[in-house]
Amino acid sequence: MRIAIAGGGVGGLTLARILHRHGIDAVVYEREASRTARSQGGSLDLHPESGQKALAAAGLAGRFRSEARPEGEEHRILDPAGRTLVHHRPDPGSFAGRPEIDRGALRDLLLDSLPAGAVRWRHRLVAATPRPDGGFALTFDGGRGADCDVLVGADGARSVVRSLLTDTTLSPVATLVELSISDADRRHPDLAELVGPGNLWCIGVRRILAAQRLGDGSIRVGISLPPDGRPLDTYRSKRALLDVFDGWDPRLTALIEAGDGPPTPRRIEAMPTGTRWAHQPSITLIGDAAHLMPPVGEGANQAMLDAAELAAELAAHPADPDTAIRTYEEAMFTRIRPIAEMSARVQAMMLSATAADDIVRFFSGRPAEPAPAD
Repeated sequence: MRIAIAGGGVGGLTLARILHRHGIDAVVYEREASRTARSQGGSLDLHPESGQKALAAAGLAGRFRSEARPEGEEHRILDPAGRTLVHHRPDPGSFAGRPEIDRGALRDLLLDSLPAGAVRWRHRLVAATPRPDGGFALTFDGGRGADCDVLVGADGARSVVRSLLTDTTLSPVATLVELSISDADRRHPDLAELVGPGNLWCIGVRRILAAQRLGDGSIRVGISLPPDGRPLDTYRSKRALLDVFDGWDPRLTALIEAGDGPPTPRRIEAMPTGTRWAHQPSITLIGDAAHLMPPVGEGANQAMLDAAELAAELAAHPADPDTAIRTYEEAMFTRIRPIAEMSARVQAMMLSATAADDIVRFFSGRPAEPAPAD
């Protein structure tokens, strides 16, 4: 059984790792040139019932604990005046909750666990054609090809493999603008203290200014705005972003001013809640390719759990991959629907006119106190 996994994100790599542990060959085709070709983004909190469960199935729980940062669970929520609304502090050194790990560190952990040659870099899938005798003929950018018996799409939001199963459309849910502040403790100690070891959310009316500490000492700044249809170029200057947060405490907007380079904006999209497809032989999807959701903490965790559950089914039915895929898909559809619905509600809440009160109630069960009068 030759298994091809399109996409070398955490979902595809987790699937490859667990399959190899079961003695099942799998090749990951990744469009990036190498593991260091680009930044992998910010930090993830891995949940015990999903991401951590998948790493345990991959035999990597111990290595995860050596890389993870339980102190990264610390989370503060402020209002535009800089007043603290919520401050969550994890128990020191405890891995009982949802410890943080940098995306890059998690990806390296998974890559290092795979045999040489399991990942084929510079392989961007452009087409997959069903073969008369089953399986697929794969075509990659540049004209290279390969064959497989089973094709798994782990190729993210713009999945090529998804188009073979469903024509579902993506809808914009937010505009995200990102900046990075390197060596924060030395260069910007006030901001390092403001952000702390974990996450900071500054919540206003239909806008959020967030910051996250990474394991290398840098700070990743993220600005979330409603999908208002403006060109992304609108947000490529710090001046434009500072205008968005006009009137906010300068200690907060200093996070924008301290960015190492120009802001990087992008659209955040999601698939319709409850998306399904009719089962087809020898092909399936995991992660964002299967159920792209707003980025509120579930995407990577569910992708890894998809990988663990699909790998378990393939290992249990090595001579009957279609039964394995069908069983996996039905369980995944059932599991994902309430999570996708919750993610959509949280995303809408975070960019609402009453976001501060709603989010404080969500985290603490109590309403936000009214802001002091000017």
